[in-house]
Amino acid sequence: MIKVSVIIPVYNSEKSLEKTIQSLLNQTLEDIELIFVNDGSTDNSLDILKQYNDKIIIIDQKNSGPGGARNAGIKKATGEYIGFLDSDDTIDIAMYEEMYQKAKEKDFDMVVCDTNILYPNNKKYISSGIVKDKFSKADIKEDMIYSYAVIWNKIIKKNIVKDTLFPEKLWYEDIEFLFKLFPKINSIGAIDKAFCNYTQGEGSITYTYNEKLYDMLTILDNIIVYYKENNLYEKYKQELEYSYVRYLFGTFIKRMAKTKDKQKYEEATITAINKVKSEFPNYKQNKYLNKKNAKNLYLKHFNKFMAKIIYKFEKNKMN
Repeated sequence: MIKVSVIIPVYNSEKSLEKTIQSLLNQTLEDIELIFVNDGSTDNSLDILKQYNDKIIIIDQKNSGPGGARNAGIKKATGEYIGFLDSDDTIDIAMYEEMYQKAKEKDFDMVVCDTNILYPNNKKYISSGIVKDKFSKADIKEDMIYSYAVIWNKIIKKNIVKDTLFPEKLWYEDIEFLFKLFPKINSIGAIDKAFCNYTQGEGSITYTYNEKLYDMLTILDNIIVYYKENNLYEKYKQELEYSYVRYLFGTFIKRMAKTKDKQKYEEATITAINKVKSEFPNYKQNKYLNKKNAKNLYLKHFNKFMAKIIYKFEKNKMN
């Protein structure tokens, strides 16, 4: 029986792919399934994968973005649990063995671990945001807003994942995927070890400005539509509202500030403010937002003046 299926989208990854493959082949967990999805690469990525075709599963398809590639992997996976990794990242040799053991301890639906973010010149330890095991829906609802919304530091039961797909050809696809999953999760196991080494290159999504940052608005709207269509909106409104504010006034604004075009940044600021006010006009009454800390103070009182300060700060960092 396959214990864990790991799905890795591959697009023009020839420079880093060998390292990622070896990291996975060296895993101590037995009965692991490695599914590499070549997503229309135009370099030598597919040739590199074929050198290991006796040890890995290869799916070769037209480009559909990381989300579409992961969807193809999910359909192919046979493991009890599913994990995800990017094609330029590496993991600790015991990651999937320890995470699977944790999962089987109390039949957890999901298991999370911490992460090392590897920047060009330094390394940063990032907590999963889930510091202890969770068994109640109330605790898991809070994890929606406090957890690190990425997929590479998690394994999830396949019978929960199988009917949930990623959006295709959009950035921030893992945020939408995880928000769709959370209502289905009844228990989470936490491991306070940084098993993952996530690479942040010069051209990575969090390192530079790109017009695709606007995909976040689409992702957030997709999440709202999903919860309304599945009669979950009222039950999760507080969590959705806080997350909407957090991602637009936090992540979106700070990443847009990396543009050299001040007008584009100002337009993005107005867009974010208008989106929040339109979707959640009473957001300042949110129960999570009214917990006293510096982050919430910023989010609650974010305005054009604060946006200007952020822009100047980012410019000083780049100079």
